[in-house]
Parts: sequence; C-alpha cells; structure tokens
Amino acid sequence: MQVNAPNVLIPGKSGTPSMTIVWMLATLVGCAVEPEPTGDVVHDLQSQAIYAGQSDFGHWGLDPENYKDWASHSNRLIPVYTFGTLGAGPGVDLTSYTNEHSPYRSEAELKRMYGRVPTYTLNPQAVYCDQTNLFDLQKAALAGKKHIFLVVFDGMDWQTTQAAAIAVNGKNAYSSGRGSGLHFQDYTANGTTQFGWMVTSPHNAGTEVNVDTQTVKNPGGEMPGGFDPESAGETPWAVAPDFGYPISKPKNKERLHAYTDSSCSASNMTTGVKSYNNAVNVDATGMPLVTIAYLAQEQGWGAGAVSSVPISHATPAAAYAHNVHRDDYQDITRDMLGLPSISHPEMPMPGLDVVIGGGYGDERDKDKGGGKNFAPGNVYLTAADLKTVDVKNGGKYVTSVRTAGVNGHEALQKAANQAAKEHQRLLGFYGVGEYKGHLPFQTANGDYRPSPGRSGKAETYTAADLEENPTLAEMTRAALTVLETHDKFWLLMEPGDVDWANHDNNIDNSIGAVKSGDAAVKVITDWVEQHSNWNDSLLIVTADHGHYLNIARPELLFTPAKPAAAGK
Repeated sequence: MQVNAPNVLIPGKSGTPSMTIVWMLATLVGCAVEPEPTGDVVHDLQSQAIYAGQSDFGHWGLDPENYKDWASHSNRLIPVYTFGTLGAGPGVDLTSYTNEHSPYRSEAELKRMYGRVPTYTLNPQAVYCDQTNLFDLQKAALAGKKHIFLVVFDGMDWQTTQAAAIAVNGKNAYSSGRGSGLHFQDYTANGTTQFGWMVTSPHNAGTEVNVDTQTVKNPGGEMPGGFDPESAGETPWAVAPDFGYPISKPKNKERLHAYTDSSCSASNMTTGVKSYNNAVNVDATGMPLVTIAYLAQEQGWGAGAVSSVPISHATPAAAYAHNVHRDDYQDITRDMLGLPSISHPEMPMPGLDVVIGGGYGDERDKDKGGGKNFAPGNVYLTAADLKTVDVKNGGKYVTSVRTAGVNGHEALQKAANQAAKEHQRLLGFYGVGEYKGHLPFQTANGDYRPSPGRSGKAETYTAADLEENPTLAEMTRAALTVLETHDKFWLLMEPGDVDWANHDNNIDNSIGAVKSGDAAVKVITDWVEQHSNWNDSLLIVTADHGHYLNIARPELLFTPAKPAAAGK
C-alpha cells in the first residue's frame, strides 16, 4: 500500500521536510513506507535500517540480520575518563585502582564487593577497575580537591562513543583506546587526564521488594553478578569471545552473570557498595547507604544533580536518595528536595542544593511503581511538593518550571542568578511530557528532527518544545551559577537520553545525545579553566553501563546511504 503524505516541516524549523509525518501516517494505517533520502546521513541510515529491519552499518544484539535484536543493557566493560587525577596522589590517581591495583586480581577484594568470589571473575591479569572504585576516588578527592564533577553518560559504552566520534570526525579515526573527536576524548586538563575502564556488574538481578514497607523480600536475588573476561573480553572494544555472554545469554550456562540497570550502577558509583538491580543507594538487603554527595555536604560542600531526563530517574536519584526501587519517583524526589519521604518520614534528608532535570508534563492518575502513597498528577514532582519547596511559600528553592511562551534557557538562568544572589537553592523542572519528560533530542546533525526507532515512530517537537526547554549544557551552566557560591561543591551531570536512544535502537538520537552531553562537559571544563584549576578540581566522565551496539561498517556513518532493501 502506498501512502502519500504532505510535505510538512517541523514547526519553528526550516529546511528539509521531515519524514516523521510519513512514518506516523504509515504506522496508523499499518504499513511501512520506504524512506526517501534527506541528505542527513545518519538520519537516513537510521530510517532505512528501521524500514529494512537490518543495516550493513551494524545492529543491536546478537543477530546481524535483525537491526532491533536487543533493546536492553549489557555487561561490557565501560570507559572511564578522568581529569585532574594524573599525579594527584594515592586514591585520586586512577592507577590506584587499575593494573596491579585492580580489585579483580584479589579474592579478598572480590568478596568485599560481591559478598562472595563470583565464578570465573578472578583475573590475575586484570587491568580494569570496578565502578565502586569511582566512589573511592571521589571520597579521596574530598580531602584535597574543592570541586568534584561526576558525569554519567547513561548507556554510553565504547561503541556508542565511537559512533558519535565517527560522526564528528567524518571518518573512522580509531579502533581502540581513548579515541578522539569528542571534547572529553581530546581535552587534556593541562596534562592531568587519564583513561581506563571498569566493570559495571551488579551484586545481583532478580531482587523483589516492597516499596510501601521499603523492604527486600529475597536478599541475593535470582542471578548473581560477576565478570568473566574469557567470555566478555578484557577491553571495552573487544568482541566478546562468547557473543551472548554480555547480555546474560552465554553458551555455557555456568558462566552466567547479570548485567546492571542504571539505578544500581549509579548507586555503586555514589556509595561504593554493590547492590541489586533497581536499588537506589541501598545495599543488597535494603539498608540505606551514605552517598558521596551526603559526605560532601557533611563537610560543608554544596551538592547538585542535573539530568536531561526526569529529575528522579535512576541516575540523578542515585546522586542522593534512598529507596528499595527506582520507580518510586515521587518519594525519590522528596529525598532530593529535603522533604519527608517513604524512606525518611520523620527526619528528612537535608536535600540537594541544586536539582535540575526533566519530568515536566508526564501526568498519571495511577502509577504502580509509586506505591500506595502515589499522588495523582505529575509522576516525578507533585504539585503539593513543588509548592512546599518554593521560596515564595517559605521553602528553600527558587523554582523554574517550564512555562508556556517563556524561553526555558532565559528563565532557568534568571532563577539561578536569583538563587545565587539570595543564597537560596535551585529547582529546575522541564521536559516534553508526551515523551515521558525528557528534553528534546538533538540529533546527530544538530537539529531536532529525530529518526524513527523500534516502533517505527519518531518523536516530533513543536516550536514551543524547543523554545520553552533549556539544553543540558544550559542546565549545567545554571547549576554552576548556584554551586559556585559555595567554596567547595559536588555535581552529578547526566546525559540520560543516550540510554533512551539506545533502548530505542536509534543511532541518530544516540549520537545526538552524546554530542549534547559532550557540550555540557565542555561547560564544566570551561568553568574550571575560568574559575579554578585542575589541582583543585576532579572530573570523571563515564557511563553506568553499555547496551549491545555492534558496528560492522563504521564508514556508513559518514557515507550517504543507498535506498533500503524491502522491509522484513
């Protein structure tokens, strides 16, 4: 069946007509329409891959003939880029945890991390660290640094980074190692940068909990964590000898290990303790753990969290909150804002000094993950809580919420300036409610015209969506405006849309999300150069886990695509 669609432009944009309308109409009538080339190389590649069901460029998962074979995480090793660490001394220098200091060379260290020595995990030749070591590094930095930045590109493994770098470079410039092309790859921090990689495996998967009682039903879960280098490979760029192992589908079932989710993984980095998938800063039995942000606050530091996805989603939640399950969003937000919560009903946590992220517009009458105390309305921030924390009502936060007809960047920065001047806290709440509250995707070529993903649909944004939302870089700048009023501060910044794009098997959105995150990293490095130095500052750029993108022909990321074959 042939569908003829009007030549429609995205509101507020000019140039090439969007094929998104064609895809939407095709989906409505139950057919697939072969996409016409637009001249946007990555957009065309993604559109044709979805139409044909496969791509010579590569695929997610195990089947090269199925572009959408896998939509979840993996147990791949994850790159770690550090700045302000080389020569900074024991505990801060990354080599304190790599090579001969790798915890994976020691049975005692493995037992300390996992509560046991996981099968096939001890490796006398290991050069990699564990993600819990990033907590150790930050904790050591509290003694000598003044500014700590933890940047977590959610879902960005080495292959995702390479794809973005290829798009930036216009060529395949590397096939191993640190790579080049993105700011965080090329920036040297006055010669203090280092590069390594880490294991992200959880304590376990399959733990069941009760959100209402904040208890764990089956400590230890159903599937143990661990990392088998013989099955996975010993570098982030290695092709796994057992191709199914990284996604818990090993040929040898005895070598089965769980791969992590975002909340557990981020919590490992902020508490130094391995836990179960879906945990937010609680251990394997459900007991609350002390985060690096809380430790910093106890020593007089400011602390904040910024994300391109909802404010209490997995990674920003792990900056501070306590909960047995990541989906209890409203209570997690309460912890972040210093309000009574299901975890802290009588003695609320102090709250973060800055909380900026998405979630605006995602409204529900019911939400199973929120437990019995879920309040109908916004999934992440209730109207009552927003009113309570606002300085206009005697709260501690200058609030900046997406508002019709108001420029989001200008409004957020104005609120940040006010909070800084009046020594108040800052809460920024933005996003596109239609898409669960995340910021608009800036795609590979820099526009806001996403390609279709797994469902065959593509996100479309109105002029208001673009005008009324700040970018992640602008959110980061606003956060620094407030935090720089503190002599010392800690900041978590998350380009969370990388994960959302990879779950959607969307290389166009994924590359764009990496690039927008990279721009936010540059805001941080520019701030350090203008207001501090790398003796006083520490920056960690990493990811909480990988997906399972496999790139077969990287040159197709910068070569105009040919017409797609017939779809599956």
